[in-house]
Amino acid sequence: MKTQMLLAAEGGHNPIIPAPAEIVVGLIAFLLLLFVLWKYAVPRFEKLYAERSERIEGGIAKAEAAQAEAQRTLEQYKEQLAEARAEAARIRDDARAEGQQILEEMRTQAQTESDRIVSQGEAQLAHQRAQIVAELRADLGRQAVDLAGRVVGESLEDEARRRGTVDRFLDDLEATAARSES
Repeated sequence: MKTQMLLAAEGGHNPIIPAPAEIVVGLIAFLLLLFVLWKYAVPRFEKLYAERSERIEGGIAKAEAAQAEAQRTLEQYKEQLAEARAEAARIRDDARAEGQQILEEMRTQAQTESDRIVSQGEAQLAHQRAQIVAELRADLGRQAVDLAGRVVGESLEDEARRRGTVDRFLDDLEATAARSES
């Protein structure tokens, strides 16, 4: 502070405080610069700011629209997925029902085939039994005629007589067998 007082006392110029002419020139230059900025630069900045704001708001609107579309698409996807699951469940149930039906048809066919085979076997057994009985009857008849001829001492070669004798003998034999089974 002492230096400042010394300079002021000497009447010299203080370098910290500008001269009044410089203050006026600086103020005019500042106002001129402020006017130019206000007239040309500020409208451009405002215009750029407005455009940027519109782009940002447009981007936000587009993003919101895209998000809404994505939400709708997601809902459609979920709906289609639910329909597909329901369809898959229905197809699975239909396949199970069809499988059961096929299984029942196969069982019925197998039972029918089994019954046919059993009845065919029974018929074949009955036919074979009848054939064996007829063969045994004929053989038994011949042996009976031979034995009877030996017992009687005469030949029973006459076919009609032999048949009658054989039939009578077999009828008696069957009657005896039936009585013993009862």
